[in-house]
Amino acid sequence: MNSELIIDVASKQVSIAVLEDGKLVELQREPRDQTFAVGDIYLGRVKKIMPGLNAAFVDVGYKKDAFLHYFDLGLTYKSQQKLMDKLEKQKSLPSLPKMQLEADLPKDGKIAEYLKSGQTILVQIAKEPISTKGPRLSTEISFAGRSLVLVPFADKVSVSQKIHSGEERARLRQLILSIKPKNFSVIIRTSAAGKKASELDQELRTLITRWEDCLKKVLKVSKPPQLVYEEAGRTLGLLRDTFNPDTFQNIHVNDKGFFDSIKDYISLIAPGAEDIVHLYNGELPIFDNFAVTKQIKALFGRTVTYKSGAYLIIEQTEAMHVVDVNSGNRAKGSDKQEDTAVDVNMAAAEELARQLRLRDMGGIIVVDFIDMIDPQHRQQLFEHMCKLMSNDKAKHNILPLSKFGLMQITRQRVRPSTNVSIEEKCPTCMGTGRMKGSILFTDTLEEKVNLLVNTHKVRNFVLHVHPYVAAYLKKGIISTVMRWKMKYAKGIKVIPDQSIAFLDYKFFDNEGNELEDLDGI
Repeated sequence: MNSELIIDVASKQVSIAVLEDGKLVELQREPRDQTFAVGDIYLGRVKKIMPGLNAAFVDVGYKKDAFLHYFDLGLTYKSQQKLMDKLEKQKSLPSLPKMQLEADLPKDGKIAEYLKSGQTILVQIAKEPISTKGPRLSTEISFAGRSLVLVPFADKVSVSQKIHSGEERARLRQLILSIKPKNFSVIIRTSAAGKKASELDQELRTLITRWEDCLKKVLKVSKPPQLVYEEAGRTLGLLRDTFNPDTFQNIHVNDKGFFDSIKDYISLIAPGAEDIVHLYNGELPIFDNFAVTKQIKALFGRTVTYKSGAYLIIEQTEAMHVVDVNSGNRAKGSDKQEDTAVDVNMAAAEELARQLRLRDMGGIIVVDFIDMIDPQHRQQLFEHMCKLMSNDKAKHNILPLSKFGLMQITRQRVRPSTNVSIEEKCPTCMGTGRMKGSILFTDTLEEKVNLLVNTHKVRNFVLHVHPYVAAYLKKGIISTVMRWKMKYAKGIKVIPDQSIAFLDYKFFDNEGNELEDLDGI
């Protein structure tokens, strides 16, 4: 399978697309000013205790207080609080390996016995804010690396179950036990298999340094809430969690800064594989060049067509996602209803598995498949769905079809689902249904070009328009674009952009910054 990572770096957000054999299977979008991401660590302040929920609300700086349940305090909470008390009293960095750890927190305790309003507490984001809810917190702090995960306030070594060799598991466990400091737990990830002692020792030292830097920032905080550790962005996080030399054959990115950081990161975790990173310098938007934009418009939205006229209808509610499978034109002309239902359902399962990853759908998903009479066919569909979901990194659980033909799926949700609106409001009439004649659109564009060149003195810029409009502007020996260059400025460029609505347009400077907030434009 040929896998590629396409990264579109814009001024306001970073979009990450994963392609498998040219098909879009994952899409993530992260604002450049992203805050409260999973893995971020905050020094927060307890706002109020909710005994009825056995939970507390904590102020971490978000507009809504974050939620901390008693079970998310973790077994080592008392040890953490002991260290926090030392930090507050001594105003110096205590040594965790020299500290005597406290007894584990009882599993059936009450949160009011351990937290009080106004108390400062070190917390990590476990789930990003979703819909009307604030972040979900945990006090079980961890620092994830490529091959290891460091967990302070415990003293054990765990090995990934996906490392099947008993000999390798024993080697890694013994190695980490010999190099890790006291009072730190280490989880050995699957990618650690076959790694040399020097590589793992270097990574462990890096993670311990992150922990110490976090504590140093806590010492400097005068007034919580305050961010004290920021997790790597989703781009590097995706590479950290999934990358090995066989994962991606190519990584394309359109920003020099991101290109350098990704190349440096890969040279660190997989020396010799840096050549798969490519800096994209083409005129077309990077997502247009790799046919990502077209796939986004086809795959997002309420209705998704997937095979010979069959389609899915996907609805999202506050509590769950609901998916309806429809045979469409497949049912016409067929007298074998059961065979048609099996064929449509099996193909629907493939598209659904793709959509779950693509939209990062989480929580409860209920799927209404086409009714099948034969119990063997129902079991076959269930096993097919389990196989398709086996490569999904998110934790999930699938139940067999109920007697009503419904399949229930739960999938881990740690951040909001990716929701891309593919509907385009008319930029001229703004949905009113009335507009100037489209033949006058080029006159409008020329007015804007004239305003930029003669009023704002901008002589080098790029105009992004719909591909159909771009074709019209460039047609002929003496095209409209050519006339603009002769009349106004030679530095005018027109780029077809699939993400632009039909009669919409955007102006950019040569560095890719959108020209906005200019009077009259």
